[in-house]
Parts: sequence; C-alpha cells; structure tokens
Amino acid sequence: MREETRKALRRFASNTSGIMGTVLLGVFVVVALCAPILAPPRPGRDPYFMPVVTWSADPLPPSREHPFGVAGKRDIFYGVVWGTRTAFRVGILVTLASTAIGLLVGSLAGYFGRILDEILMRITDIFMAIPFLVAAMVLTTVLGTGLDKVMIALVVFSWMYPARLIRGNILQVKEEQFVLAAKSLGVSDFVIILRHVLPNAIFPVLIQASMRMGSLVITAAALSFLGLGAPQGYADWGALLNYARNWMLGGYGATFKYWYMIAFPGGAMVLFVLAWNLLGDALRDAFDPRLRW
Repeated sequence: MREETRKALRRFASNTSGIMGTVLLGVFVVVALCAPILAPPRPGRDPYFMPVVTWSADPLPPSREHPFGVAGKRDIFYGVVWGTRTAFRVGILVTLASTAIGLLVGSLAGYFGRILDEILMRITDIFMAIPFLVAAMVLTTVLGTGLDKVMIALVVFSWMYPARLIRGNILQVKEEQFVLAAKSLGVSDFVIILRHVLPNAIFPVLIQASMRMGSLVITAAALSFLGLGAPQGYADWGALLNYARNWMLGGYGATFKYWYMIAFPGGAMVLFVLAWNLLGDALRDAFDPRLRW
C-alpha cells in the first residue's frame, strides 16, 4: 500500500463524521442482511410485499406484536426492515448505472474534445435544464408504476452530474506527461482512457456517487409517496409514508396521535441519507489533496 493511501486512510479513521457514517451504514447493512430473521416473511409469498395483519383500516399504535404499529393494514416494522433492502437496491443499482453512463459520456467528451465534446455537453445541458423530480415523475407516469420504472427514470435523469465531473477531471489529466508519453508511443486511445486517464480522474466521481446515493433513495421514496413508485403493499419507506397521508389531515392533533406512521419510516430515511452523506464527506476530506491538513 502506498504511503499516500495509508495517510488518507488514517485521516479517514480520525474523522468523527466518517466513523459515524460508517457505523450508521453498517447498522443498515446488518438490518438488510438479517431481514428474514428480524421480520420473517410468510411462506409461499414475495417477502417484499408486506402481509396484511388486520382487516381494520384504522392505524394501530405500537404494541408487543407490532413494535412500530400498523398502517394501511400492514405492519410498519416489517415494511421498515424489508424497505432497507429496497433502499439499498434502488440506491446501488441507480448509482452504478447512472455513474457508468456518466463516465462513458464524460470520458469521450473530455478526452476527444472538439465537436464530440460540444455535442455531448449540449445534450448534457439539455438534460440538466429539466427539473429532476418533475422529469422523473413524468417519465414514471409514462412507463407505469413499479419500482423498476422508478429506477429507469432516475437513471435517465441523473447521469449528467458524473458526466460533467469526470469531463472536467479528464481535461486536466489528459495534459499530464504520462498521458502524452503514452500517445507518443502509439498506445490506443481506448487503452489510454482505461489505464491512464480514468484511474487518475475517477475518485472524485466515486465520492460524489456515495453522496448521491441517499438523495436517489429519497427521490424514489417521494415517487412512492405520490403513488408513482412501488406498488400497493410493497416494502418501501415512501409507500409506508403514503399510508399516513390520509391520517395527517386532521391537524396537529392527528399528527400527534398517529406519530408512529411518520416517525419510523421517516426516521429510517433520514438516518440512511445521513449515513451516506457523512461517509461521502469523510472520504472527500481524506482523499482530496486540496483539503489535506
């Protein structure tokens, strides 16, 4: 391990925010892995669909049998636990897909430049000019409800940010001596991009991806809350909050009475996003040479 990498890891280990983010994220990982133990699914049915536990439409407060209460005839604890897996699946898949597209577009634009750069960046500007949440809502409505449709919509309207970032980094790296030396030796552009340019320009994109993970989960939950995301009964934090919407119209008294319908799924979302943001900030502080202390 190089000395610089060891120093960066020591800086990360001494960062209180990074440790907090890592611990929080570790708790969510444990909950996701242990979901079949914490909230055993019923045999013969999709575990991601919350089973109906009561025929009454009225919410039920937390009890020994249902520690987080009941909303929409379904156990909130079950939804929060299995919703953790949903959050990881949405966040990881959308982040990987959008980052891969952004890397491809940004790498081509930054390395080859000229007319290709102009075309790709103007397309990127057009996508960035469209309001993200509104565009995702419209595309989800066109494609139809479902978590897979939500992920497609998020990928379509989130690849521009890594594309912009990697393009700027590549514009700097491609002028370095080792890249010019590889060109003079006749190394192909494809090999230069993969072996010399991307490894020296990609790390800020990875840090940004970790910080975008939480916001993408929030957006997916917002679409589910509006009825455009996960189907009825699916274990998703936004869908759980959707059950509380009709019971919150009675003002502060109703909000206080049915607090558990918002507190548990909403708290899970807040902590999940906080974990990724703290982790991303700590990684940036540890590995960005401009912020070294």
